[in-house]
Amino acid sequence: MEAVLQGKGLLSFPPNPKTRSLLPSHGLKQRILSTNSRNLSGFSLSSNGFQRFQGFESKTPSFSLKQRVSLICRAEAAAAAADSDGLSTFGETENPKFLGMEVETLKKIIPLGLMFFCILFNYTILRDTKDVLVVTAKGSSAEIIPFLKTWVNLPMAVGFMLLYTKLANALPRQALFYTVIVPFIAFFGAFGFLLYPLSNYIHPQAFADKLLNALGPRFLGPLAIMRIWSFCLFYVMAELWGSVVVSVLFWGFANQITTVDEAKKFYPLFGLGANVALIFSGRTVKYFSNMRKHLGPGVDGWAISLKAMMSIVVGMGLAICFLYWWVNKFASLPTRSKKKKEKVNMGTMESLKFLASSRYIRDLATLVVAYGISINLVEVTWKSKLKAQFPSPNEYSSFMGDFSTATGIVTFVMMLLSQYIFNKYGWGVAANITPTVLLITGVAFFSLILFGGPIAPMLTQFGLTPLLAAVYVGAMQNIFSKSAKYSLFDPCKEMAYIPLDEDTKVKGKAAIDVVCNPLGKSGGALIQQFMILTFGSLANSTPYLGGILLVIVLAWLGAARSLDSQFSALRQEEELEKELERSAVKIPVVSQNDGDNGSLSGRSPLNPTTGDSASSSSETSAPTNA
Repeated sequence: MEAVLQGKGLLSFPPNPKTRSLLPSHGLKQRILSTNSRNLSGFSLSSNGFQRFQGFESKTPSFSLKQRVSLICRAEAAAAAADSDGLSTFGETENPKFLGMEVETLKKIIPLGLMFFCILFNYTILRDTKDVLVVTAKGSSAEIIPFLKTWVNLPMAVGFMLLYTKLANALPRQALFYTVIVPFIAFFGAFGFLLYPLSNYIHPQAFADKLLNALGPRFLGPLAIMRIWSFCLFYVMAELWGSVVVSVLFWGFANQITTVDEAKKFYPLFGLGANVALIFSGRTVKYFSNMRKHLGPGVDGWAISLKAMMSIVVGMGLAICFLYWWVNKFASLPTRSKKKKEKVNMGTMESLKFLASSRYIRDLATLVVAYGISINLVEVTWKSKLKAQFPSPNEYSSFMGDFSTATGIVTFVMMLLSQYIFNKYGWGVAANITPTVLLITGVAFFSLILFGGPIAPMLTQFGLTPLLAAVYVGAMQNIFSKSAKYSLFDPCKEMAYIPLDEDTKVKGKAAIDVVCNPLGKSGGALIQQFMILTFGSLANSTPYLGGILLVIVLAWLGAARSLDSQFSALRQEEELEKELERSAVKIPVVSQNDGDNGSLSGRSPLNPTTGDSASSSSETSAPTNA
């Protein structure tokens, strides 16, 4: 489209121009240096200046050489500036911002932070409650935990993964979210108001006692699973809440609606609100634990507090569903690179084979399994010491409330440092911090158990017994390990999923987070069971457990280094694909041949003749390079 430049203060045209026939074009050098008086012709714009002179004849006398040069330069600069403004306006629009951040980004980040707050608030209550239920129940102890994780938790996790894989192929994304989370909310509400009040009627206490007398005390753990089966079901559902709702549903949703740049900036900050939830939920558990002390005799205080806490869990669950609906309704989702694998419906075995064939997924699985084994090697031993120190449910639950609060405070501080670590040192260093912290604190805990006797007199000076010191050091080990996990390990793991195609991302998360997480814990439990049966006691097997811990952490560090190189390569590939897509959009607009629409011409607009061949050649190549 030919556009005529209006000379508003820049070039003055005569009021009554005369039309004439189109004259041959001349080179810029000829026009400027010509000594003959020439008429100023009209001109049409292209995206880099003038195209050809035509259409008008000026009555004004000739311009001097200096005036011609000045006018041409000023007109070309004005046209280029106008064209540049037009291109930038066409290419991008300024998004509205609030407090320096785009409003569309805030529509995603704030609800995600609130969702994470509610999910971890529930998880803290459920985690503390499940330990109190199964460890302090009549006919049970901490020895039930390895058997629960191995023979109950792991099979149910595998079963859920198989079901989730089929549901992911059959249901839309939003329907899949609601289908998974609603049964959890319903179960926890039913447990507080139905299953626990009826536990004396539905638990086979007499039958379990007969089997225990016949089989001996070695079978206390397996028989306790049958004796308190509803408590064990609560334990497994609480564990699955951490694996399914936290890892699969929340992080899967976050990965779908955020970009890598947003993830680097905001993923560590999600934990700030989440650890405020840990602090408040710890205080909630502490409050209800102390409330039971003030109830009259004959009143089941634990049943009353359990109903209150399960009511809170149900309320938080409904809030999670509302926030998920709001984000899908009002927030805009990012566009992923179009050069991705299309989603393929595969059977269960095909999915597992597909995931096992990927080195990237195997390294991610190694990280998750290694964490589960490492933390479990220390945690079960610590909980046995904890029950010995605090045998009553009130004292045990109260200590767990303080433990959760301390975990929240330390993790909050770690979250503040995590963004600096990601920005300063990158993904690889952040991924290596968690195994290093776990190794150091685990060695300290095992050393205290091994050498607690010789240092007992020194501990007495501080008002501590070896047992109480082991409880405190084990608590510190769990606090620092979990804070490193929440602030660094989890963001690193979730960021690693983002460059993957949608099919690998969905099925990979289901396999890794739902199966590999309990597999790691069950693996640690199996190792402990084998060591106890081989060496006679957990104390005798402590040096060997320390050696196994060292091997596991070294394998963890190796997988993190391997994953770091693959993640960096995928990120570079994704950025290149996006850049090529952006270029593919711009090239037709800029390099379009000059027809009737005023686009760039393939030849120099100011130098249409061959008299200025060097300039013409340079300008002709510009669209090609673009």
